[in-house]
Amino acid sequence: MRNVSLAEVDHVSRAVLPIGTDYPPGHLLDWHEHRRAQFLYGATGVMIVETCDGTWTVPTDRAVLIPPAIRHRVRMLDVSTRSLYIEPGAVPWWPAACTVADVTPLLRELLLAAVAFPADYDLAGREGGIATLLLHEIAALTPLPLHVALPASADLAALCRAYLAAPDAGVTNTEWAAHLSTSERAFTRRFRRETGLSPAVWRTRARLLAAVPLLRTATVTEVAARLGYASPAAFTTAFTRAFGRPPSRFTRS
Repeated sequence: MRNVSLAEVDHVSRAVLPIGTDYPPGHLLDWHEHRRAQFLYGATGVMIVETCDGTWTVPTDRAVLIPPAIRHRVRMLDVSTRSLYIEPGAVPWWPAACTVADVTPLLRELLLAAVAFPADYDLAGREGGIATLLLHEIAALTPLPLHVALPASADLAALCRAYLAAPDAGVTNTEWAAHLSTSERAFTRRFRRETGLSPAVWRTRARLLAAVPLLRTATVTEVAARLGYASPAAFTTAFTRAFGRPPSRFTRS
């Protein structure tokens, strides 16, 4: 199925419903939730998935596992997706929070085949076999740490969302504390309690996450300069330490 809404087919008695969707550049799927679990794979572009708890950045050829009934929104940056909407009872092992994962070549080919299925595909034949194999392949995927937590408090979360939209290496704890009319010590203690990270460490991680979509259209050197790193080497070291792979893995080439 291509470019159809889940609402049109959610009633169909299939544990796995594959749907492919092509989105215009910069499209925002605003806050919503699904009764089913969702495996959201980006065949092109970069997706940014947000819940009340955090933000997940999903590069090309990766996927995000979204739990059922989790309110979320997704910004699509030149994205064509291949989604699986899955009955919760069929995946008791599904993660309780959004999780970004690498996608294997086999899984990629299975997804491409599956979106050609009709909604009421034959469970006993090839199509049913592919649907079953898809779940086995997803269960074996390797998670990627392309995520940053958001504070529960509305005022702290607003600061963090604004920073994610426009990361600036020059922002300080003093500025953030002053914005909330509190002392720097009290602000830092509260921020760490809600996110598990110091504000400075959180901003560094958020800035590195912001590099992922930039790397689609810019070189490592250009992205390093834009994000305030002294050199491409310093940026590459920080990125690799945070995410377990160098930024060159996410470039256009």
